[in-house]
Amino acid sequence: MEKHHIQNQLKSLKLSAMAQQLEMRLLEAQQNGLDYLSFLSMLLTDENECREQRKMERLIQQAHFGHQQYLEDFDVSLSTGLKPTLLRELATCRFIDAAQGVIINGPPGTGKTHLAKGLGHAACRHLRGVRFFKFNELFNHLEQLGQDQEHADRKWRKLVATDLIIIDDFAFRRITQAQSEQLYQLVDSCYGTSSIILTSNRDLSNWLDVFPDPIIGGAILDRLAHSAHQITLKGESIRKKLRLNNSPKSQLENKNESP
Repeated sequence: MEKHHIQNQLKSLKLSAMAQQLEMRLLEAQQNGLDYLSFLSMLLTDENECREQRKMERLIQQAHFGHQQYLEDFDVSLSTGLKPTLLRELATCRFIDAAQGVIINGPPGTGKTHLAKGLGHAACRHLRGVRFFKFNELFNHLEQLGQDQEHADRKWRKLVATDLIIIDDFAFRRITQAQSEQLYQLVDSCYGTSSIILTSNRDLSNWLDVFPDPIIGGAILDRLAHSAHQITLKGESIRKKLRLNNSPKSQLENKNESP
């Protein structure tokens, strides 16, 4: 009865993991002769780990990754131009703590989006807030913010306070003057406080062409490139390589070559 009462108290205090694990931890304490402090430490660890797991899942959902991709599945051997040491460093998310950016460019299919989403997912696992946008979707989102008179300021503050913003297919097309000004406001607000990851099929030297005003474009690019880790992925499409490797002909050849 006392144990049931304690579980109810824990639940009322919103310590659900401690309530759930109480019976098992009591049994462990009895079997191993644990002292009170060790027993309490185990229960608190259970609660903390459960809360971190729930927070991570919530951050992943709020990131709007769409199809999720992970660093663990990124095959560095298929992507020339990426140093494994840099990938391991970025995976620690220390670049977010330093408010540094990451610019990933290269031909289509070389793994840019996979790498960006993988870094974003790693950031969520480090309990950092992340928001993923396709280039076109970003401007739709910014436009909707401007139309929401009642909640615009709150939503804007939430966006620029995000630890990591990912913009996929950056400089995909020319943008309007109004969109340039929106992008400048976002980049300037994040400068020095939040990290931005960009992926692009265009070479950096061609990015200025998408802006109608080269002065605003230059100011945006200067802030984005400052202190950013730049990665250029090279080679042919990874998707094409995988398709060829998985083709019936390739599988037959591999089978014939087997001893």
